[in-house]
Amino acid sequence: MKYLEQKIKTKKAVVGVIGLGYVGLPLAVEYGLNGFKVIGIDVSEWKVEKINKGENYIRDVNDKDLLKVVKKKLLMAEVHYDSVPEMDIILICVPTPFTENKDPDISYIVSASEEISKRMRKGQIIILKSTTFPNTTEGYVQPILEKSGLKVGKDFFLAFSPERIDPGNKVWTTKNTPTVVGGVTKKCTNLAALAQGQIISKIVKVSNPKVAEMEKLLENIFRSVNIALVNEMALLSDRIGGINIWEVIEAASTKPFGFMPFYPGPGIGGHCILIDPYYLEWQARAYDFVTHFIRLAAETNENMPFYVKHMILREISQMDKSIQKTKILFLGAAFKKDVDDTRHSPAIKIMELLLKDFNGLFLRYNDPYVSEIEVNGIKYKSVELTKKVLKEADLVVITTNHSNYDYNFIVENSKRVIDTRNATKNVKNNRDKIVLLGSGSRKGYSV
Repeated sequence: MKYLEQKIKTKKAVVGVIGLGYVGLPLAVEYGLNGFKVIGIDVSEWKVEKINKGENYIRDVNDKDLLKVVKKKLLMAEVHYDSVPEMDIILICVPTPFTENKDPDISYIVSASEEISKRMRKGQIIILKSTTFPNTTEGYVQPILEKSGLKVGKDFFLAFSPERIDPGNKVWTTKNTPTVVGGVTKKCTNLAALAQGQIISKIVKVSNPKVAEMEKLLENIFRSVNIALVNEMALLSDRIGGINIWEVIEAASTKPFGFMPFYPGPGIGGHCILIDPYYLEWQARAYDFVTHFIRLAAETNENMPFYVKHMILREISQMDKSIQKTKILFLGAAFKKDVDDTRHSPAIKIMELLLKDFNGLFLRYNDPYVSEIEVNGIKYKSVELTKKVLKEADLVVITTNHSNYDYNFIVENSKRVIDTRNATKNVKNNRDKIVLLGSGSRKGYSV
């Protein structure tokens, strides 16, 4: 342990990052910038090829930073696990999706653990960062690693430290966002804290991996439940009419205590908020426990794309043309503003729902960050957002409120606009064109 501690403190430890996506690549670059040699592993050959050329593919990573660490030979990437024996710190940052039946899929964690187990040696610290359910670290990863014949806490060290990546956030980054660490043993916790403390400003230690795993789920389920609450209130406001949920939230936000604003939208995207409730629900069933509240929140959020579809059909029904002849333009394909991340994008889900029921429907989209998407097997390219494109559309649907959109320009040149994000709140003119989610009125609302 002392030898490993010394290697970490003197930056002579070799860092391995398995999974070079939205979590892994920022970590790999940060370690490289801090003088550590980093070896990245990813099954995607194009990612590995890009990294080794110094070419970036994640917006949260600075292009110059990536190129710098690659040129200094502080970061290299591979598609195999042959370099595992060379690594002192191993971070597992692989995807944790769910199945069609909403059951957890930890196959990527299992696969990575098995590959490590075949090649690991004494004196390594393995840190699982992929979001998962409690007891994954000790119940799944540890037994696989111990098949190597090595014992945790003695021969190698194991901890869980959940990722806290917020794509597009310019204030809270990998470096300054506090990180929670829970090790299988006290030594494991201390080493994992030391390893991550080299690049992260604040480390919060907890008693064991299960606490850290549950803490991560709580973070995201907290958001899921509160977003579901305002989504449901938005639907009710729309039903009642004369109530603008965005104005309601703004008014409630003036209370200096006991209230935190959350906002409605076309659905939940990204990875964590959508998936985490189902991870916890699945595990709860093993203990004869039903997470009614959490499940209901997840279902409410997942119903929002269906509701936006209903809004679209409601507007088209007031037009003097059939739906097949209606031209719909979606603004935003990313799951949140100012990012290029389309994982579980509500916009794509809404398009899928429309195309499923209305084959051949004329759809277009624009997104300054996403050049191409695939919907129900059909590839779409982002169209240029011009006056002509806007005027040609019978209906414009704002699904992602990117900061660089000119909403005055959009509304002025559109026939009708469905705004699911309150992106047009500062538009003063032509508000009769706007249908605002959660307002029950085409008059919209100007804050």
